[in-house]
Amino acid sequence: MRKIVNLSSLVLFMILGVSMSVSAQARKKADKDTENFRYEIEGVGVGTQGTYLIKVWSYSKKPNVAIEQAKKNAVHGVIFKGFTGKQGVPGQKALTSNPNLENEKADFFSDFFADNSKYMKFVSVSGDGSIAAEDRLKVGKEYKVGVVLSVNVDALRKDLEAAGVIKGLGSGF
Repeated sequence: MRKIVNLSSLVLFMILGVSMSVSAQARKKADKDTENFRYEIEGVGVGTQGTYLIKVWSYSKKPNVAIEQAKKNAVHGVIFKGFTGKQGVPGQKALTSNPNLENEKADFFSDFFADNSKYMKFVSVSGDGSIAAEDRLKVGKEYKVGVVLSVNVDALRKDLEAAGVIKGLGSGF
């Protein structure tokens, strides 16, 4: 009886170890994809004062990973890319016009975009977080997943200004 319990415990620990390893590998792959910041961003509506309501299309082999990475991509897009408008939704310029800022402040952005770090303060999933079938597309060996997010641009700008990463609006040219 004791051997069966020990054997069962050993098998359970092995299964848990393998599943954690697979999950960690998926996260590392997703982080590598995020370092490349492969995404598309578009305005979808007018958010509350000081926020942008955007849809971010992220790519990953696992749809649930793409959904989580979309949050990083949304904040990255607001800082570095901006987005074009469409009927009834004005486009927005990036918070920085310096194309080299990400490299110049690499240490700051490495910490800023680490998993569950500071960028999370500025982004939230809009609505109930469910993804419609048309927002989950199979493209080759991976998924392209569209997520509607709200980004608090005013708070993000203030934080980046306080950190000395971007210049304040009143600092002149």
